[in-house]
Amino acid sequence: MSTSILSPDDWAAIWLTLELASLTTILLLVLATPLAWWLAHTPSRWRGPIGAVVTLPLVLPPTVIGFYLLVTMGPNGPLGQLTNSMGLGYLPFSFAGLVVGSLVYSLPFAVQPLQRAFEGLGRRPLEVAATLGASRIDSFFSVALPLARPGFITAAVLTFAHTVGEFGIVLMLGGNIPAKTRVVSVQIYDHVEAMEYAQAHWLAGGMVVFAFVVLVALQWLQPRDKNNASPL
Repeated sequence: MSTSILSPDDWAAIWLTLELASLTTILLLVLATPLAWWLAHTPSRWRGPIGAVVTLPLVLPPTVIGFYLLVTMGPNGPLGQLTNSMGLGYLPFSFAGLVVGSLVYSLPFAVQPLQRAFEGLGRRPLEVAATLGASRIDSFFSVALPLARPGFITAAVLTFAHTVGEFGIVLMLGGNIPAKTRVVSVQIYDHVEAMEYAQAHWLAGGMVVFAFVVLVALQWLQPRDKNNASPL
């Protein structure tokens, strides 16, 4: 077999990465939406500190986040003791642990586009909906969410792409277990360590193409969505 052909381990890492990115994106869109809405509209004094906490993964090294999550979810950590008492065991070095780490690390990539989208709506559409008899919940689902569609597209694309490219935090939390926690970035690292540069080129080149396509898609989608949304 040619060294340029992806191995079964490579394909396993690819599918695991796609599974992790897809699940993280879905969960973060659900979790980030109410948080982004609150940050966009609350007058609370806690808005600044909570916004800073959300932004922390952008400035902290992934190994720092991974280390504290590892401690928190380990046998002596509060989350680890909770999950173990519930019969779930400990999350580090498992796919579930990777999901938790990805949720934390990719949180700002979901929250910030949604927050900007909600802030850009203003209060006028919701006030008009209220005068027509719509409740706050009805206004949110029937007015705010459709108008914020470009923000959801951006959040989904950025979250998915960022999760695909994770390395430090997944290595800290998941280690390097084939078909369980070994994602593409870790697989590339393994190939380089073994001086298997041909296999590393295939995977790394695929990541470069993927990142380029994501950036082009964002540039192409955002203006089109804004133009389509403007008559609403």
